Parts: sequence; structure tokens; C-alpha cells
Amino acid sequence: MATAAVALWQPREEGLREICGLLEQHISPNSDQCGIWQQLQHYSQFPDFNNYLAFILAHAEGKSVEIRQAAGLLLKNNLRATFSSLSPSHQQYIKSELLPCLGATDRTIRFTAGTVISVLVLLGRLIGWPELLQALVRCLDSNDLNHMEGAMDAICKPSFVILHLLFTSWFAVLPRTTCYGAYRADIIQICEDIPEELDVDVPGLSERPINILMPRLLQFFQSPHAVLRKLSLGSVNQFIVVMPTALFMSMDQYLQGLFVLAHDSSADVRKLVCAAFVQLIEVRPSFLEPHLRNVIEYILQVSKDPDDEVALEACEFWSAYCDANLPSDGLREFLPRLIPVLLSNMAYADDDESLVDAEEDESFPDRDQDLKPRFHSSRLHGSEDGEEVDDDTVNVWNLRKCSAAGLDILSNVYGDEILPTLMPLIQQKLSTTNDSAWKEREAAVLAIGAIAEGCINGLYPHLPEAVCILLQIIAFLIPLLDDKFPLIRSITCWTLSRFSKYIIQGIDDQNGSEQFDKVLIGLLRRILDTNKRVQEAACSAFATLEEEAAEELVPHLEVILQHLLCAYSKYQRRNLRIVYDAIGTLADAVGGELNQPKYLDILMPPLISKWQQLSNSDKDLFPLLECFTSIAQALGPGFSQFAEPVFQRCINLIQIQQLAKVDHVAAGVQYDREFIICSLDLLSGLAEGLGSGIESLVAQSNLRELLLQCCMDGGVDIRQSAFALLGDLVCPVHLHPRLQEFLDAAAKQLHSSAVKEAVSVANNACWAIGELTVKVRQEISPIVLAVISCLVPILQNAEGLNKSLIENSAITLGRLGWVCPELVAPHMEHFMQSWCTALCMIRDDFEKEDAFRGLCAMVRAIPLGAVSSLAYLCKAIASWHEIRSEDLNNEVCEVLNGYKQMLANGGWEQCMATLEPSVLHRLSRYQV
Repeated sequence: MATAAVALWQPREEGLREICGLLEQHISPNSDQCGIWQQLQHYSQFPDFNNYLAFILAHAEGKSVEIRQAAGLLLKNNLRATFSSLSPSHQQYIKSELLPCLGATDRTIRFTAGTVISVLVLLGRLIGWPELLQALVRCLDSNDLNHMEGAMDAICKPSFVILHLLFTSWFAVLPRTTCYGAYRADIIQICEDIPEELDVDVPGLSERPINILMPRLLQFFQSPHAVLRKLSLGSVNQFIVVMPTALFMSMDQYLQGLFVLAHDSSADVRKLVCAAFVQLIEVRPSFLEPHLRNVIEYILQVSKDPDDEVALEACEFWSAYCDANLPSDGLREFLPRLIPVLLSNMAYADDDESLVDAEEDESFPDRDQDLKPRFHSSRLHGSEDGEEVDDDTVNVWNLRKCSAAGLDILSNVYGDEILPTLMPLIQQKLSTTNDSAWKEREAAVLAIGAIAEGCINGLYPHLPEAVCILLQIIAFLIPLLDDKFPLIRSITCWTLSRFSKYIIQGIDDQNGSEQFDKVLIGLLRRILDTNKRVQEAACSAFATLEEEAAEELVPHLEVILQHLLCAYSKYQRRNLRIVYDAIGTLADAVGGELNQPKYLDILMPPLISKWQQLSNSDKDLFPLLECFTSIAQALGPGFSQFAEPVFQRCINLIQIQQLAKVDHVAAGVQYDREFIICSLDLLSGLAEGLGSGIESLVAQSNLRELLLQCCMDGGVDIRQSAFALLGDLVCPVHLHPRLQEFLDAAAKQLHSSAVKEAVSVANNACWAIGELTVKVRQEISPIVLAVISCLVPILQNAEGLNKSLIENSAITLGRLGWVCPELVAPHMEHFMQSWCTALCMIRDDFEKEDAFRGLCAMVRAIPLGAVSSLAYLCKAIASWHEIRSEDLNNEVCEVLNGYKQMLANGGWEQCMATLEPSVLHRLSRYQV
């Protein structure tokens, strides 16, 4: 029946002509992309539109390869969204057209068909497409190069091709409003799922697909065709992490194949050999241990391979080895040969794009491609244990950076041991003063920065006239800030920033204080450099110094602000973002010290002028909003003179974007949720800084309705920032009459499914509930039991969960118990042990005080509820270094002495006997 259904469908010539015409315009850089996209979306409403795309990919031989490829890519994305809703006959037609494409004469067609096939396997699983495995095996056994390559390309696709196609070919033509994050997450899932999909039982097959494919793939390691060796090795490599039985049992054959391919004439194959060794050392080092010396010897040789991509993949091995916690002795004897290789690799390659960029001074206008994507981190309340966004994530990872990272991690593992080998090489490179050797000098400065943390204790003997390690390093580096070569000036800024922590540690010494002043002035001078690359490096390095220096910056505030605002007036858009960051970091570092007229007169006028110039759709607002957030928090009530227009602008931005989400024409702008996130975070900063001073602004606005919408938004980062603002609002009276809706929205974020989906949102929602509990008191009671039912599983299954979420759960549970002990105490015995364990992790502060007020209130309500967990309760109390609140201290004394009296029949002594001496010592302050 399926074959008959396939045979019945035939494309209409008119339809083919129209769709091919649209696709031709779609790939033209000069066409109206949005208009064409809308037309293609219109066609996609027709049930057989995907059949047309499959036909064009497979049969439109009179059309260009680019048009056929565009049809395949559009088909792939359509199937991801609609495959399950297609009729079985259309599904079968598409599959039947794809399989012959595996052996197509044109590689691009094979390549594209393999991409679509990979997506279909994810969507329908192999069990839903038994013909695919048969086709793959036939192709592999065919001895036809095109068929063999097409089959292996499809098998290899998930790890190597889908990501490339998605992020380059397809994203380039998607509308600007497309949510890229969802695509990225799905594709990463494909990469993880398809290897596992081949290692399952399939009805009708006597063996698992992987058992059928693995022997054939390993056999192709010996193929005379480099492309087949590459694809077969790439295919097998992607199974290393999941390690199916077929690969486990063939490990000796696989390793022998790697050793044979190690010296392959194809650089692509050698690169994959290195990748295999890196993966094995990361996830299955036991397989390599018998061969480790030979592997290290090989990787050492190819770390200087003439092909930079091979050398790059090889250099990844050194960091992977150190991270694998293998015995350090295994690598120690190779260090004298490895370190020179890494240092050599750290010199700029002649074709490094940075060499071109470094020639641009501030007279060169920024290009659009110079403006890196920016990533705003939504506001998070609690412990700072989340992953930081690395500004370099959008930079190109290359051999130079990889080698420097390898040297960095080696210095952390082997410390001063590497210096006798490394330092003479650095000194030799630095002693060459001729202009032609500037790259070698630059690499030497990079190396000093790379080993800053790992070798700090041993550096000074290797620098001339050693007096003090830090003083010598700084004295040596500061003159390089004025080197004639921009990239030496910029790398010197970075290297100095790597020593920031140690510079501040030595500031109490007179010499150390003088060196701090020299570093500070030196970096400020370079902030005003005419070279854009140096400006960027100096600003970033200064921000790092600011974070470490904090209040030490106060005596220098005026000169710092003068330099930063001078840079603000001369920088172009790309580097202006870094100045915003440096200003915001300065505000975070010095806090209220910034709140002086002489400083505000320097700082605020240029920022306000820019604030007024930028339109509500200008993305240059993002870093300015972030900068204002830090300033508002630092100035506190001092920001009130600037607050009203800033507050109203944030409200307007949120309103405009919420309208744009449903009707961008009426809004006059395209929807961009970062405007909402940055505005919410700035409002949080205002609430935190102004305190009760924000109440009049809230009362005169429609913030309540806007915020409730944001708390229920589908965007994770919007909800995260919204719940942060909800908790930051000092007086919740303005949330009435919709307070219960806010509380219900927050409580929903704590359900187990919601926590798994967005732990950062759950964290902020949990924190907001706790904040509102102490503000609205008994009005919290309708949601108490629902919240407890969510918090208890979090505390009971804390292992592996976000630390901040655990702490906030413990605090909020305590606050609920403080305000509503009659509701919470009856359930105490179910959560007391895990709750007390979480309380032990919380640092001494007012939030911990609130949690313990709740503990005391619940124990007073139902003393027997905590008897079985008394040892845990004692450990939680002992976790305090000092309870500063006298009344809470008295309450804790009463609780402990109450249990001592209740258990006077020996139970108290029995409990005390289970506690460690350190716990007993701390409990002694409470007169027990």
C-alpha cells in the first residue's frame, strides 16, 4: 500500500516552477528575504509542499545544485516542525526519495540528503524506517565510491555536519526574529541521540544496527580512498561517549586502526585520529593506559604538524590529559619536549585574522561584523555558582589559544617544575629586540600570563635582579605597555590582569602600593590608546583589576572616571560596550563611594546624553541599561535624581516589546526579548538602590500588569528576571489586587518539571516567594502547602542540584514556617533532616536568621515534630559562626534547653554522643 501511495503522487509542473523560482530568490543575497520567507511559509500550508521539496532535491537535475540544496535544507526544517502531522503516504514518499540520493553523483546532494535523513531518524527513530538500514548496508557493500561515501556521510552526520549546516547555511537566511536557541538545543540532542539510536533492538532484525554497521566501518579504515577513511573514522568516533558493546568488543581493532591511520597522508584523517585520542582520554582513559607512552609520543609529534588544524586537535590532548586525573608522572618526563612545542605554537600564525585587525586604529570605522553577539545574563538571586558567560565564546578557537590554555593547565598541575624549561625560552624570546621577532616576544608575554596562577611561587628567580616576585613581574611588564607593536601592548594588558589578585594582595607594602599605582595608571593610559585592539584589551584588563581592587580604587576615583569618560567620548560602538562594562564594574567595586557630586558630574552627563540619543529599538541600549543597573545599585538613594526618566523608559521598553511580540507593525519595532530582560534587571537595580524611594514611581505606572505578563512569559530568561524584580520590590502593596496571581505564577515554577526545564527561573521564583512571605505575612497562606510540596523534594534530592536553589529553598521554607507555623509545622518530620542539612550550607546573614526564626516557631508549635531529627537540628545551629540578633540567639537557646529538659531521661545525652566535638563546642555557647 505504501508503495502504491508513493507512486500516485506526482508534482505539477506549475507548482515546481513556482517553488524553484522562490528558492532561487531565497538564496540570492539581494532579494527581499522576509517577503520570500513569508511566501515559502504560505506554500508550506499545502499538505504536499514537502513532497515538492523532496522531489526538487532528488530529481531537479536541470536546476542548480544551490537550489536543490536549498530545497533540502528547507525540507529538513519543515520536517522538524511538521513530520508527525504529515500523512503516512507523504512521509513514505519523502523517505523513498531521500534514499537514492545517498548515491547521487553530486556530493552536495548526498551531503544534504544525509542531513535530512539524520533529522528523520531523530523524529521517527530507526524502528520507523527499517528500509534505511538496509539502504545503508547496501551502499556500504556496493564498492561504488559515491554510494559508500553517501552512506557513511549519513552515519557520520550528527556530530559533524548538522551543526555546520544549521549555523551557517540555514541561519544565514532565517528571519531575524527566529529563536536560534531552540534550534541549537534540538541539534545537540540529535548529536547525542542518533549514536544511541543505532544501539537498540529493531523488530525484524537479528542484530542491533550498530552490530551490523561497526565491522563495516572499521573495515573502511583500510580504504584506499581518503574520504572513506575520514568518514568511517568520524562515524566510529561519535560512538566513543556512549560506548556500545559493538565498539567495546572491537576496541583492540579500533585502536590498531588508529595507530595505522596516525600517519595517514590525509590531514583530515590525522585530525580525527587526534580527536579520537582526546575523547578516549576524557571518557575512557583505561583503554589508552597500556599504550599511553606511544600515544603521548605521537600527540607530541603532531602538536607541531604542518597542518594547523591537526596540530590544534592534538594540542587539545594536553588539557584533556590533565583534566582526566591521570597520574602526573605519566606526562612529567615529556615536559622538556612538550613545553617548547606549546610556546612555539603560541606565536601568531601569518594568516591569523588578528594581525589584520591589529592594524586598525580608532580612525577606522567599525564594521558590522566587528560587533560581536552579546549575551546578557538575566538577574540571579543566590550563590554565584552558575556558569559565567565567556566573552571569548564567539572568538575563533585556534592553535595559539589552545596551546596557551594547555600551558596554563600544565602550570596548575606541575607548578614550578615547568619553569626551568620554560623561562630560558621566554627570556631568549624577549631578548630579541629586532622588529621581525615581535611575534616571538608577544608569545613570551602571553606565556607569562598563561602561567600566572600555576607558577606564581617560582617565577621570580627567573626574572633579572629578583627582589620580589610580584615587583619584578610588574616592573618587567609595565614598559611593554608602550611597545611600538599594538599586539604586544594588548597582550601585556591581559598578562597584567592575570596578576591582579597578587597585585592587590601586596598593596599594603609600600613597594606593592607603588606598583599598584603604576599598573593602574599604565592601564588607564592604554585605555586611551589609538589602536582599537589595545583599547579593548586595556579596558577588559582594567575591569578585572577593578573587581580585585574594590575599595582600593576609591583614592583614584576621579582620575579613573576622567579616563573612562574620555574613552567613552572617543570609542566606537564595539569598544564602547567594554567601557560600559568597566564603568559598571567600577560602580560594583566602590559602591556608595561613587555617590559624590564631583564624581557624578563627570560620570552621569555623558551617559544621560547617550541615553536620550538612543531610540527604543537601538540595541546599543543593552550595555547602557546594564551599566545603569550597576550605577543605580551603587548610588542607592543617590540615584533618585536620575530615577524617574530611567524608570519610565524601562516601562516603555517593556510595553513596546510586549506589543511587538503580537503585532510588530503596530509596535513599530521587531520583537527582541533582550529589551525586556535588560529593562527588568534595571528596574530591579532601581528597586535595590532606591529602596522605598521607588514606591511612588511604581504607584504611578502600570508595572503590575507588565510584570505579571513577564512572570508568565514563555521565555525562560524573561521569567527569570521578572521573578527577580518581583522579590526586589520593597513594598508589595502595589501588587494588589493581583498578588495571588503573582504567588500562583511563582509557585508553578517550583513543580519538578519546571525545575528541570529552567532551574534559574525556579531559583528566582523560590527567592521571590520567600521575600514576599516576610512582606505580606498572612496573605501568603493560600499557597503555603503547595510551595512546601515542591520545596521538600528539592531539599530531599539536593545532590547534583543548583546550590543557589537549595539555599533559597531552605530559606523560603523557613520564612514560611516563621509566618505560618501552624500550616508548616505539622509536616516538619517529613523534611526536617534534609532542611537542616541545607541550612548548614548557608552563610551567616539576615536570610539565614529568617530561616531559623521559622525553625524556632515550628518547634515551639510542635516540639515533637523535630525530636527524631534532633542531631540534624543541632548541627544546623552549630553552623552559625555568630548569631548577631540577640532575640534570635535567645530563641535558639530556648529551643535547645527545651529539648534538653524534654529528653531528661537520657535521650539528650544519647543525642549529644552522636555529635562531633566541634559541633558540641559551638553548642556550648547556648548554655547546654
